[in-house]
Amino acid sequence: MEFAFLPLALVLVASIFQGSFGLGMKFMAPLKWEAWWLVHATVAMFLLPMAWALIVVPHLFSVIASAPTEAILAGMLFGLLWGIGGILFGKSIPYIGISLTYGIVMGLCAAAGSLIPFFSKENATQLPSFPYILGGVLVMLVGVAITAYAGIQKDKASKEVKAAGFNLKAGLFIAVLSGFLSALLSVGFDNGGPIGKLALQAGALERNSSLAIWVVVLWGGFIMNAGYAVFLLFKNKTWHSFKVAKSGKAYMWAILASIFWFGALGIYGQGATLMGEMGSVVGWPILLGVSLIVSNIWAYLNNEWQDAKKSFMWLLGGLFVLIIATIILGYSNGVA
Repeated sequence: MEFAFLPLALVLVASIFQGSFGLGMKFMAPLKWEAWWLVHATVAMFLLPMAWALIVVPHLFSVIASAPTEAILAGMLFGLLWGIGGILFGKSIPYIGISLTYGIVMGLCAAAGSLIPFFSKENATQLPSFPYILGGVLVMLVGVAITAYAGIQKDKASKEVKAAGFNLKAGLFIAVLSGFLSALLSVGFDNGGPIGKLALQAGALERNSSLAIWVVVLWGGFIMNAGYAVFLLFKNKTWHSFKVAKSGKAYMWAILASIFWFGALGIYGQGATLMGEMGSVVGWPILLGVSLIVSNIWAYLNNEWQDAKKSFMWLLGGLFVLIIATIILGYSNGVA
């Protein structure tokens, strides 16, 4: 397939959205986490995908109803498993800290989310793009590792007291499991290909056919995320949190974060679809790698690296490696 800039440009734009949505999580108060997350999950994983798909995919529900049952079930299952991975991400942080957790999860998520769909293709290792894809993913892992190391060193430089619940073995196990499960969002998208083809036949533009896939995959993700939030609302008896005073700003950020989050997936899906058969293989690690660059730019602008100059140099090195990986992966999509 001849290399075209538009698909890569769409994935890069999606990466900016993906790297920015976390800003909203800084403004949860005075809402409880579970209340904020239920609003976010409902908007990001159910309302926005459905609304966007209804606009750009003719006869959306007929398309989904006529899709192969295995494609629907696989998409929802992988979306649900991805939701478990996100929950485990939060569980790992108290054990090993956010920087190490983020590095492990991002690295495994990028690698597994690219290589699982790739090796499921026939004669994958015989494809001309194979060495470039494998090399790009490996370079991406190195970049993520360096970036995670920079974060760990920054945490040490801040002289924060190690959490009382620190547990390296438990934290590493949960983070690794989270990384693999989080990668299944990409696998679900790849398995939902038949839904996208039916959307195309129904009259959707090629790039918009991916929206029908996301609707199905995120049904599974919504069930897990919303279900977990509701469970916590009952467990912690925090339903009253929805009515807390001066919570308008928190609601606003929950919705804005949702727009950024699904905006990232929606635009990524368009770019990955236009990339062709290797879209999810090439696009997924680019999405995560560049979003890591964007999120660290936001962290720098928020003065989070102000007192860690040595660690910041490591960060710059990691981001440079991530840029190289992005170039390699972008090029691989044009290798015939």
